Amino acid sequence: MAKLSRSGVDKYLRCPRCFVLQYNHKIKPKSLPFSLNIAVDNICKKEIDYYREKKEPHPLFLEHGIDAIPYDHPEIDTWRNNFKGIRFVDLEKGYDFGGAIDDVWLKPDGELIISDVKATSKNIFDWDETFNKYDYAKGYKRQLEMYQWLFRKNGFKVAKEAYLVYYNGLRNEPFFNNQLKFELHLVRLDCDDSWVEEKIIEASNLLDSKEIPPSSSECEDCQYVKKRLDTESI
Repeated sequence: MAKLSRSGVDKYLRCPRCFVLQYNHKIKPKSLPFSLNIAVDNICKKEIDYYREKKEPHPLFLEHGIDAIPYDHPEIDTWRNNFKGIRFVDLEKGYDFGGAIDDVWLKPDGELIISDVKATSKNIFDWDETFNKYDYAKGYKRQLEMYQWLFRKNGFKVAKEAYLVYYNGLRNEPFFNNQLKFELHLVRLDCDDSWVEEKIIEASNLLDSKEIPPSSSECEDCQYVKKRLDTESI
């Protein structure tokens, strides 16, 4: 039984062939680390941890009318660790699934709000346009829904709403002065995790079958390999 990650299941949804090649055959494209994004993520977490220790809402919560405080739980650092995260295992259905969250906020009624930090740099930040135009934005919503599902399966009460804490790097400042300035956006997403377990089971069963699915016309990696092979055969 393979240990599936949140990103692995999302890869299955986007391209089953690349998913199988990565998990069963250790074949995947190399990618550069998003070092600036990681730095923004880490600093944001430290800032929210400051208010977690004080058991007070982050000013961003007050600004947007969110009645919650950062969740102070003994496992918060484990849940945020990329090599540990929060997991759920179902031996009967044959899967072991987990993911690492960015943060959790606690509402007065005991429900948890799952949040994730993102960073970008656009002249004009328009989430609705981005969500309607690009699949990666829809992937962010799927990501939060998978996290919500994990917390529910681990016995927590989880709110329907989730948030993206989105930092947009300002690219048109007159001077750099060794400072990268950001504008901060809070994106609320109303989520539905009813699809999650079915897709986890499908992905797990596919790995067990040893089948290698056909290339996907929607997958950039598959299309790159196909075009390269077509060119080399000329």
